[in-house]
Amino acid sequence: MNELFTARIALVLALKKSNINVITVADAARFSFSDEEQLIWATEQRRVVYSFNMGDFQQLHHIFLTKGMEHSGIILVPQQRYSIGEQLRGLLKLISQKTAENMTNQLIFLSAYMK
Repeated sequence: MNELFTARIALVLALKKSNINVITVADAARFSFSDEEQLIWATEQRRVVYSFNMGDFQQLHHIFLTKGMEHSGIILVPQQRYSIGEQLRGLLKLISQKTAENMTNQLIFLSAYMK
């Protein structure tokens, strides 16, 4: 198992331990879907997307808004820049400050919550 995969699993487990309702692409058996399909599915499920894929999801956010489409929110973090603990603290801070409804059509950079 590679280190990055192990770190992602550790973050998911830490979030679940903090009573955050988290589902992964693996949990939902959605490996083969495009980023756009993932965002549409997440919106249908009323879930916020958390991703290291900054470029694609920034672009999708702008496309959705331009087309008048809604999404449930996107949280982006640069890959391998922050430890699991830093990401967890940032996510918990964000969750304490924003409701799910406040996340609609929002593009959030997790770094803003890691100060």
